[in-house]
Amino acid sequence: MTSARNSSPASSTAARAAYLVLGMHRSGTSALTQVLALAGAHLPQAVMPGDEHNAKGYFEPWRIAVFNDRRLRAGGGAWDDPFAYPYVATEDEAAWETEAQSLFRNEYGRARYPLLKDPRVSILMPLWRPVLEAEGLELRCIIPIRTPLAVAGSLGRRDQFPDEKSVLLWISYMLGAESGSFGLPRAFVDYDRLLIDWRGEVAKMEAALGSALPRLSARAAERIDGFLSAELRHNAGAGDLAALGEIGRTAERVEAWFRSTAADENPSREPLEAAGALLVELKRRMGSFVSPVTRALDLAKSQLAEARGVRDLEAAARREAEAEIAKLRLERQLAEAELDEVLSRI
Repeated sequence: MTSARNSSPASSTAARAAYLVLGMHRSGTSALTQVLALAGAHLPQAVMPGDEHNAKGYFEPWRIAVFNDRRLRAGGGAWDDPFAYPYVATEDEAAWETEAQSLFRNEYGRARYPLLKDPRVSILMPLWRPVLEAEGLELRCIIPIRTPLAVAGSLGRRDQFPDEKSVLLWISYMLGAESGSFGLPRAFVDYDRLLIDWRGEVAKMEAALGSALPRLSARAAERIDGFLSAELRHNAGAGDLAALGEIGRTAERVEAWFRSTAADENPSREPLEAAGALLVELKRRMGSFVSPVTRALDLAKSQLAEARGVRDLEAAARREAEAEIAKLRLERQLAEAELDEVLSRI
């Protein structure tokens, strides 16, 4: 089989390796996850279906997403709380870790290359990292970079968030992804370049991770070509971050840090430290951005996602059973035909 690569980095000798797609919602995590899946990483058993906001699918384990929402609420936050970072440990942390381990095993079994994508994991890495490492997995982290104004435009259209909130959320998730993956093999992927030249971005990703993707064959490359399309670029992100005041200027510096790091320039961590200090100060001055009403809505959305997931699993099981019945009927017909032929010869 012809390889889709010009050259490949040396593969890791790890028996099992997990690919973690980290980063902000609406920043290209779904597209990147499907690329990795087509290249041989293993999606979970129960994948969240697409909807009007992401027709091609989210490619994330809905059971784990529901669990992550619960964990964020237990810490007093929610997925759209920019102050959920830094991570807040709870008194029953061991119980959360045990549940996370059970969920992971149920979703991935003994898959050699499990692929975990849920943006909430970026904030919850202090919980998930030890759980996954206890499974004996080598962790490989991939963080897409998308301009925060493009993310804000997408969230504004979907959730009616003001740009200031969306950009602050972007800062929080990117800081969580960076601090949670620190010291691990990781790659930063430019989302817009991924859509234009995914082969170039994947080659840089493999080099940064020190490992080739499991099965990036010529056939996989054809399927990736068919999946990545211009319609995935929902928002160009035009505008001026500085116009958003201190939040915008901070995001501008954080984005520059990520892009410099992606280019192997080893920039100072001062912009990240300053952004983290800003989150702490804003939380002190403003309190929680998440009202009880918003938290209740988040709970209702989680319950709806769980119900949809159960429904989709039941539908898939029904289709599988119907296919098995049709197969058995065909086998019976063939057997009866063979029997008739044998009897006709007697």
